[in-house]
Amino acid sequence: MTQSAVLSVVHTLSQVDASAWNALAGAKPFLRHEFLSALHETGCATAETGWTPVYLLLHRDAHLAGAVPLYLKSHSRGEYVFDYAWADAYERHGLRYYPKLVSAIPFTPVSGARLLAHNDADRALLARGLIALGRQFGLSSVHVLFPSEGDRGILRDAGFMLREGVQFHWENAGYTDWAQYLASFSHDKRKKLRQDRKKVQTAGVTFRWVEAMDIDPSTLAFFYRCYCETYYAHGNAPYLNEEFFQRLRQELPHCLVIILALRGDQPVAAALNIRGEQTLYGRYWGTMETIPGLHFETCYLQSIEYCIQHRIARFEGGAQGEHKMARGLLPTPTWSAHWVRDAQFSEAIGDFLRRETRAMDDYLQELTLRTPYRRGER
Repeated sequence: MTQSAVLSVVHTLSQVDASAWNALAGAKPFLRHEFLSALHETGCATAETGWTPVYLLLHRDAHLAGAVPLYLKSHSRGEYVFDYAWADAYERHGLRYYPKLVSAIPFTPVSGARLLAHNDADRALLARGLIALGRQFGLSSVHVLFPSEGDRGILRDAGFMLREGVQFHWENAGYTDWAQYLASFSHDKRKKLRQDRKKVQTAGVTFRWVEAMDIDPSTLAFFYRCYCETYYAHGNAPYLNEEFFQRLRQELPHCLVIILALRGDQPVAAALNIRGEQTLYGRYWGTMETIPGLHFETCYLQSIEYCIQHRIARFEGGAQGEHKMARGLLPTPTWSAHWVRDAQFSEAIGDFLRRETRAMDDYLQELTLRTPYRRGER
């Protein structure tokens, strides 16, 4: 007998059993019930901040069979896929672009599953359910940001248009230590990398990796001061509050790695990375001092060295940044999926995306010619 499928929406994950959600989410830390709940319950991703949770659920005979992390957005901040030009075009034509539906991990440009289900049939139901929800709410559009490769095809078949982007990721080629990794670079790039590290060493900076339950409240508090200071220095308010990071320390401690930069015994900067099963994600950073080379050393080189030592397969360094190539991170395509209700705007945006994709493919090809590695290494 076929089990009946029912789609519904909830506005808080407190209404969803954590073990049932996590069984769908798998090992990716950002998709876990604990991470998403922390964003909402600490006030970071709420209606007040422009992220109203409308989690889409699929039940079969009262059992959770599918889910989508989903938000009603009143702006485009914190998404890392830029549609401001689309919003401006709507406004010029006297139409409302916001609110819109967005499936994403708030403030987190990390690719992964968005249609959380155990089989493609249920993923297809969720994809069609997103469009149905967009129509039901009378919204301009539905957006799925950084979906997995498996989700992309299902979303396209459901009626979404795909958009290509790029990030810079590092792959561990089985390096045994930093020296072997450095030897994989071309002569000029290897020399530059040594010079970058030398600047930081000459400034008297050393590093300590603090993991999991070894992250005490004072270390976390120092990291948060750095995080805020760096946002404020650029004229912005931080997206995330200290309570959010405290929640992560309490509920997902095994996923946390803080890279602490010190002068003598005094910490001067910190980066907080999230550790998955085979991937380290560079996510948050800040500094109390301006020291040449400190950002790249703390956020990228130390993270890569950590991955080599702990035999982690991959390091993702976050959004944008051609400068990351000099540190060994290579261009990697990312994707988003978009459904636009208005037929004329859908046609215009579809034409734009086709042209943008051709340009992005050319850009990616050009970037691959600028590899920092010796010929034959990658």
